[in-house]
Amino acid sequence: MVQINSSSHFIRAFKKLPRQIQDDFEEKISLFIKNPRHPQLRTHPLKGKFRECLAFQLEDGYRVLFEFSNPNTVNLLDVGPHNIYRKR
Repeated sequence: MVQINSSSHFIRAFKKLPRQIQDDFEEKISLFIKNPRHPQLRTHPLKGKFRECLAFQLEDGYRVLFEFSNPNTVNLLDVGPHNIYRKR
């Protein structure tokens, strides 16, 4: 089981998401807590300046950007459409 920490940036970005994406996140985060690499999440490592981070997919091309601070603790950093990588 994974412990989740949400950054203030993640919380602000989450509140701006369409309700449908928020609902999808709520479903997928329960999978994520049990298994961060569950196939439905399509968890993948990132490259370049984000090489320390990973992401999992939500519907409509939305992504959740996160990092492991230790093997059992995850920090949620950002959420949004695919262009969140360009904004950071």
